[in-house]
Amino acid sequence: METHQHSPDSSSEECTVLEAPPGKNACPQHAGKVADLYCSACECPLCEDCVSDHEEHPKVPLSQVLEQHHSSLQERMGAAQNRLPQIADALSFVKEILQQLTNQRTSIEEDIQSSFEDLHKQLDVRKSVLLMELEVTYGLKQKVLQAQVDSLIRGEGDIMASCTQSEEALAGEACVATLQAERELRERLGELAGLGLPCQPEENDQLDLVLETDGLRKSIHNLGTIVTTSAVASQSEAMGAGLEQCIVGHPASVTIVTRDKSGGACKSGNAILSAEVFTPDGSIVDGEIVDHKNGTYEFVYIVPKEGNFSLALRLYDQHIKGSPFKLTVNRVSEAEGAKRRGKSPGQKKKGSKRASSALGTPRRKTQNPIEDDLIFRIGTKGRNKGEFTNLQGVAASSSGRILIADSNNQCVQIFSNEGEFKTRFGVRGRSPGQLQRPTGVAVHPSGDIIIADYDNKWVSIFSCEGKFKAKLGSGRLMGPKGVSVDQNGHVIVVDNKACTVFIFQLTGKLITKFGSRGNGDKQFAGRTYP
Repeated sequence: METHQHSPDSSSEECTVLEAPPGKNACPQHAGKVADLYCSACECPLCEDCVSDHEEHPKVPLSQVLEQHHSSLQERMGAAQNRLPQIADALSFVKEILQQLTNQRTSIEEDIQSSFEDLHKQLDVRKSVLLMELEVTYGLKQKVLQAQVDSLIRGEGDIMASCTQSEEALAGEACVATLQAERELRERLGELAGLGLPCQPEENDQLDLVLETDGLRKSIHNLGTIVTTSAVASQSEAMGAGLEQCIVGHPASVTIVTRDKSGGACKSGNAILSAEVFTPDGSIVDGEIVDHKNGTYEFVYIVPKEGNFSLALRLYDQHIKGSPFKLTVNRVSEAEGAKRRGKSPGQKKKGSKRASSALGTPRRKTQNPIEDDLIFRIGTKGRNKGEFTNLQGVAASSSGRILIADSNNQCVQIFSNEGEFKTRFGVRGRSPGQLQRPTGVAVHPSGDIIIADYDNKWVSIFSCEGKFKAKLGSGRLMGPKGVSVDQNGHVIVVDNKACTVFIFQLTGKLITKFGSRGNGDKQFAGRTYP
């Protein structure tokens, strides 16, 4: 057997020649060479032939750099993957808003079609009435004039016939035989000559149409408008002393400035804002939002007791910048209170002591007969079935059910007359069939449930099983707060913002309305503060 031996020199020389496996750590500059170093200055891999060109540059093992790059890529991938749930939530939320926008478009389109169909019907009715009035008026005048024409024609015919006979008699020879006929003709002509014919017109020819179309055309030109804003919650902000602290029983004010996605101030109003002050026990204090119609809004509220509260300001159901805000509610200092009443602090302190003593005296049961006669209580605080966070309206049905509108839970809950929870219905949203701060509830004689939907600015009608049937008042109502039903089945709506009472048929047709903001007769002050 023949063996081959290599000298140490030739073996050493062969070991220094490294060929890179195809596609792995191959030097990009020298084919067939393996890169085992990395130039930190030039950020490129180096083989043994490249080293001389980077003699002055810092170099590290390529394996170390590859490991660092691998680790960094893994870290970046993890960070990117962590964004996926956030993006998925945002995508779902934006899709939901898009769907609501589409639903609103459909709803408004239906309202426009319905409103203009109704206007067309009213125009057709008015046209028919005018045509009928024209025919009646024309008929009366035509009858008078036609009778006069007939009378004149008869008189003319009689005279012409008598004159013809007279001419024939005069053309013949006068004799005894014609004497009697001529006498009769003479008498007849005498009668006709003195006949009182209606020679003066007994009617006139006036038939004019007074149609004031200019004002109507202008009204039609301005009829309806599509209301929206470009305001977004993420850019809108609030300011004012009422964001941090207020005094018990005193109005506090917060100014909200709406902005678009680029941070630019919105210049028009009508944005959908909601504001709620949460008390430490979980109840909610409402207030009044005033739209200045220039992109700014003012929220005015009064807190009835001291403590630490939170203020939630939402634009299109989303918290604006900084919301919810922490509030500190304090009482007026004793010195300020005494000064306001013209007493010294010492006098106030003495009075306070007496008041404190009086408060410590146990009350007799007869002082509160309503509480003494309490039969049972319904519900507890919370968001589950049979729980409430902001009760606003209550009604009783003839079928032995108690209905309660829970504004913050966006639902109506139904209980038996014994206080047992039966069911609830309602989903937050701004599409027909959804609720946005239900504040009033009533039961129609048909069994339908009528709900005043404050922020959606309409009244929703549900079946007794909680299935949505229709809405009424859309486009007319500004803030329906209370709702009732009269003996005729008409729906009576109290619009808190408009200070107006509306009465509708169940079909949605407006029967009448009355009231305006003010302190005079047929005026209402509304509910400015909670």
